[in-house]
Amino acid sequence: MKEARYFYVPNAGAKSELPPDEALHAVRVLRLTAGDEIFLMDGEGTFYKAKVTLPTAKRCGYDIVETLPQEKGWRGNIRLAVAPTKMMERMEWLVEKATEVGFDEVSFLNCRFSERQAVRCDRIEKIVVSAMKQSRKPWKPIVNALQDFKAFVAQPRTGRKFIAHCYTEIARKDFFSLLMEDDMRGGIGDITVMVGPEGDFSTDEVRLAMEHGFESITLGDFRLRTETAALAAVMMAQLSRRKEKKE
Repeated sequence: MKEARYFYVPNAGAKSELPPDEALHAVRVLRLTAGDEIFLMDGEGTFYKAKVTLPTAKRCGYDIVETLPQEKGWRGNIRLAVAPTKMMERMEWLVEKATEVGFDEVSFLNCRFSERQAVRCDRIEKIVVSAMKQSRKPWKPIVNALQDFKAFVAQPRTGRKFIAHCYTEIARKDFFSLLMEDDMRGGIGDITVMVGPEGDFSTDEVRLAMEHGFESITLGDFRLRTETAALAAVMMAQLSRRKEKKE
């Protein structure tokens, strides 16, 4: 039995040809031929079963055989905002794994103690798409450009908002406990969680976020690297919002 081949095609239902980069992979790497079965994902919650038509050196057409709407495996939207580390490889690893686990949006923050003031969102987008296809998730997480911390916290957002930090002098609550309490009360709303740089947010930044409705939280008893803390936050949010599979 052949392994199913998945391709990311925005607005796939209204098109008949793979995007150029996906077409090259299909015809040059996978060597697909007319009649081969493929699956398309539109990044908005739908898979499409399709058949390859008229592959050429640089193009690959398709005919849709079946439309397969999917149900998201978690309730609400999970949004992560993180200060990028000096080594961008760590952020790329984070985004890849968070996409595999399941989340909806990532934003990058420029904070007082940030180690990096530039992010290549085009590269992050490619990593997200690759992780989508590998984990076969029909929803593509939104990737937002680097943004100033003050501007980010001032923006209106739905659901509950949290800021994770290590300052014992500022009262904090356990993130996962809050989410599970919310879940027991039937909470289905959106979650936004901020994770700071290796040097943490400044105390002024934490207090500013709290003034804008962010809840002060801890992610556990141990100090974590930025990318580890961010992935842990996504996993906690995912566990608290996960839908039970219908038998």
